[in-house]
Amino acid sequence: MTLSKHITLKHLLIGNTKMIGIQFYPDKVIQALIKELPNPKWSKEFSMVYLVDTEENLDRIFKTFRGIAWINGNSFFKEKPIRDNQPIAININWYRNRSKTTSYKYVPEAYLAKLELKRYALNTCKTYIVQFEKFINHFPNKTITTLSELEIRAYLQYLIQQNKSNSYINQAINSIKFYYEVVMEMPNRFYSIERPRKEQKLPNILAKEDILRMIELTKNIKHKCIISLLYSSGLRRGELLNLKLTDIDSKSMLIKIRLAKGNRDRYTVLNQSVLHNLRKYYSVYQPKLYLFESIEPERKYSAASVLKIVSQAAKKAKIKQSVHPHMLRHSFATHLLEEGIDLRYIQVLLGHQSSKTTEIYTHVAIKKFKDVKDLLI
Repeated sequence: MTLSKHITLKHLLIGNTKMIGIQFYPDKVIQALIKELPNPKWSKEFSMVYLVDTEENLDRIFKTFRGIAWINGNSFFKEKPIRDNQPIAININWYRNRSKTTSYKYVPEAYLAKLELKRYALNTCKTYIVQFEKFINHFPNKTITTLSELEIRAYLQYLIQQNKSNSYINQAINSIKFYYEVVMEMPNRFYSIERPRKEQKLPNILAKEDILRMIELTKNIKHKCIISLLYSSGLRRGELLNLKLTDIDSKSMLIKIRLAKGNRDRYTVLNQSVLHNLRKYYSVYQPKLYLFESIEPERKYSAASVLKIVSQAAKKAKIKQSVHPHMLRHSFATHLLEEGIDLRYIQVLLGHQSSKTTEIYTHVAIKKFKDVKDLLI
């Protein structure tokens, strides 16, 4: 039997109390059955009926409408799994131990605990904390629980008026939704908050000749290996810095990337000439744990140092545009595509979860354009 009537259950927060919102198209049968529920009330703000959020009321709703209407209750039952493939929990005590003032509002401890429990990447934790604190401090005279959807919209409008990028606004939305939907356990709490349309910017790439010149003009063997690996293996800067000596497999000519973006392991290629230089580098620097270490043994090389190395190499090679490490990764993918490597293989090497992310390089693979038939001949 196909049910023609539909209702959707939503998480609401009214007067600091969690409620079950019941959203439906006007229907006499549904309206009559709602009156049989315990103490139903109407919210003008959310334009829907609501009950106190209890297991008993949730069970009562399903029993009342069983066989009468199709119930979308995904918000109350769908839970994302915790990332269990990361052996070490993220430590954000750096935040807890910060000196604090009474004039500034800080994210609650429950927010931090959930970030740790969910094992979010450290950069994600920093972004969420910073963005959420900006949000709650935008309303200095209000508590978090009293903020409504209208006020959240007003805050996002404020960010737009400040000419913040779409990426920045999406980060703000994610940090806010994390509090209400994960910390407060109210999935789809702000179900109607629109996100800005994603910008389709093409990645900046370098010519292969320019990159080879950067490598050739870099005389420091450590710096040469860093630039070579970023390009020839398509590494992110953080992935490069996390590499350990045991991740270099010279027999299989592979590099193991552990717990990369999305907490997934993957392999990428190891170039023979890079391996040769790595051996020379090892004999000089004798790293103990990480492939690239700071002055202190077993401490990772800094991200700022990698940026400086790439930038200086680009200047030596007389490259006019500003060059950063991620451009070498973009160039790696684009040059492989131009050489005829299947997009699926490039996706695996880059560690992209979706092929749509990798497809962006088809728009910058200039060499392929030469194969397009001249329609005027």
